[in-house]
Amino acid sequence: MKQTNFQLFDFLDFDTALTGEDVLWKTCAPVAIQVDGTDVVLEIPFQKQLVANDISPDKETARKNYFLRMRAYGSKILRVGIGFDAPEMPGSLMLEMDEKLTAVQLQVEKTDEEWLVKDASGVIRAKLNRRPLVLDHWSDLLPVPEETLDLSFFPDGEKEIKLSAYDQFFPARHDAYALAFVERNGQCHRTTISFHAQADEKFVGTGERFTKMDLSGHTFQLKNQDGQGVNNRRTYKNIPFYLSSRMYGVFMHTTAHSKFSLADHSTRSVQLLTEEPAMDVFLIGGQNPEEILYEYRRLTGFPTMLPLWSFGTWMSRMSYFSADEVNEICKRLRDEDYPCDVIHIDTGWFITDWLCEWKFNPERFPDPKQFIQDLRKDGFKVSLWQMPYIAAQAAQHDEALENKYICILKKVEKQGGSNFSALDYAGTIDFTYPEAVEWYKGLLRNLLEMGVVCIKTDFGEDIHIDAEYHAMKPELLNNLYALLYQKAAFEVTKEVTGDGIVWARAGWAGCQRYPLHWGGDSACSWDGMAGSLKGGLHIGLSGFGYWSHDVPGFHSVPNFMNSVVPDDLYVRWTQFGVFSSHLRYHGTSKREPYEYPAISGIVRKWLKLRYALIPYIVEQSEKVTTSGYPILRALIFHHPEDKMCWHIDDQYYFGDDFLVAPVMNSENKRDVYLPEGTWVNLFSGEITKGNGWLKNFECPLDEMPVWVKSGAVISVYPHPVSNTDEMDMTKAVKLKFDESYEPLLTSPEAPPNLPEGEE
Repeated sequence: MKQTNFQLFDFLDFDTALTGEDVLWKTCAPVAIQVDGTDVVLEIPFQKQLVANDISPDKETARKNYFLRMRAYGSKILRVGIGFDAPEMPGSLMLEMDEKLTAVQLQVEKTDEEWLVKDASGVIRAKLNRRPLVLDHWSDLLPVPEETLDLSFFPDGEKEIKLSAYDQFFPARHDAYALAFVERNGQCHRTTISFHAQADEKFVGTGERFTKMDLSGHTFQLKNQDGQGVNNRRTYKNIPFYLSSRMYGVFMHTTAHSKFSLADHSTRSVQLLTEEPAMDVFLIGGQNPEEILYEYRRLTGFPTMLPLWSFGTWMSRMSYFSADEVNEICKRLRDEDYPCDVIHIDTGWFITDWLCEWKFNPERFPDPKQFIQDLRKDGFKVSLWQMPYIAAQAAQHDEALENKYICILKKVEKQGGSNFSALDYAGTIDFTYPEAVEWYKGLLRNLLEMGVVCIKTDFGEDIHIDAEYHAMKPELLNNLYALLYQKAAFEVTKEVTGDGIVWARAGWAGCQRYPLHWGGDSACSWDGMAGSLKGGLHIGLSGFGYWSHDVPGFHSVPNFMNSVVPDDLYVRWTQFGVFSSHLRYHGTSKREPYEYPAISGIVRKWLKLRYALIPYIVEQSEKVTTSGYPILRALIFHHPEDKMCWHIDDQYYFGDDFLVAPVMNSENKRDVYLPEGTWVNLFSGEITKGNGWLKNFECPLDEMPVWVKSGAVISVYPHPVSNTDEMDMTKAVKLKFDESYEPLLTSPEAPPNLPEGEE
């Protein structure tokens, strides 16, 4: 449908022909309020509207009354739910609530002018305005406004989140609705709620967005799909959560296809729409982004600690095709002194390339268990690629179909997404069916018992929609599928190996519990690098703690498989990877550093720096598991009151102490913003005061614009290693950044200049 610039069509998805298939029902003023257990419930009539763009009430149709429920969890979270043809506050697999996060008693105070909802401490958590409009009547040109819901929420007792009661031009022309639903064939089909947006309010989060830091002025479709790159509107990880510069967060508890309009269709409103007959939102208050995201994780779960080896280098390409090829690459990495922990075998380990059957090719991998064990002796751990779709040609197809381990197709359809092999998948594994989950775990268990340490849970953004699943409609399963898929792989990996880990691409609310995730199929270009970082910043503002990306981008440009990656891009992306939670080389062509001889020495130096920083990364990862912080952090985590930081999407904090500004061009210079504080340059040791801009900051290829907070003391590993098996973390030493600091990296190919001795 073409854009009309009218909210009814562009946001609420009415057909411009106004055929009458969809009918709008708009909230009126509440008629009653009462306490129900710990909750407070409002009884609210809804008025049917005549089918027109200029809305007006259908007075001949009786109103319908529904109940809006408010529940407070602790002192910072207020849950607001209303059900039309569904429960108002359902449970779900997205929620993994902190056991200490219990409902607190709410109470009601009523006057003629307002109804107040207070908690047991007397703190106001919601307020309904019942005052009459102040008028100076002189004209009957236009009718008076219809009834609405003039309601404000105070999730932490301080921040007011006000419904958009009067976002209108005249009574018939609305740009947002406080609360409304759309009825189709007599049943509620979709629901919308809107909150007032201030003129200078900014928004972040909503998943892995490949766009600017401030998301105001955008409308996002919350429907997972294969992103096919990192420079478009499609994304692998939609998260129904946003964070406001006014220091509140909103989590829309749904798996349905949905929308967020962040001061876009109307600059006066944030609008939420879900294709579900209910609206359930958690409103979260806090003093800063970390506090708000901490409370969000208390609702949906915290990231878990990852194994030490995962923080080392991962080496991969699409793909290695034999044990001999892998052994040769691993030997050369060791011989040429490139530290590395994981060798990942992508799509080429099956009998037929891309035909995922969870079995090694017996000719090219004749003894996979011995192959994996031999690599393990040299400090290499093996990760394997697979996906959640069964092809008609797969060995498991008949068993899966007979036992309903895969969905039952209503008609044959080709699976969407970047399916390079052009297979027509016969079905999606049905993770809503417990027996299918155990069957899938069995496929992985065989591999893990051979010694494999990690499964790449690729794809999962798209499922067969015209199909039947055991316990959920496909329209509600599509977004949640990533969580079910990754949960199964994570659990069996932890069961067999002791380490809970996956390498995942798709995501939805709650997936942060099953790390780790990477940013998808970026182009090997400066644009691809910039888009990847934007996605990483926003996913870190959406509850995820760990996040990685393909170094130096996934696909070549312009020839998808065969264009050569430029040397400077390879180095700059390596530097970005060193200062990410995890570092993995991957892509459609050669990725090993020795394949780039002109810059291989520089890359070696940077990989050695990565291993020197692992004690610091481990400390920061432990913090991730108990806080609202990600490893890779937007500047607003530490400078929420600095308006400039709400617009910076090409710099970040790496943990608490490092300020990183990747160079993403061939000119070896960029503008850098230093926030408030005193900063020590990682390479020169020069001390600079913030806040302000360093214009055209020059940085040679072997260096990177990185600063450390003055006075910071970070843990580093002072001894060279080839992999983390050689590390004794008790031997880590402390490095202080002040006037006495001696630069870590002193020449283009020299190893890090690290202090020796004990702490």
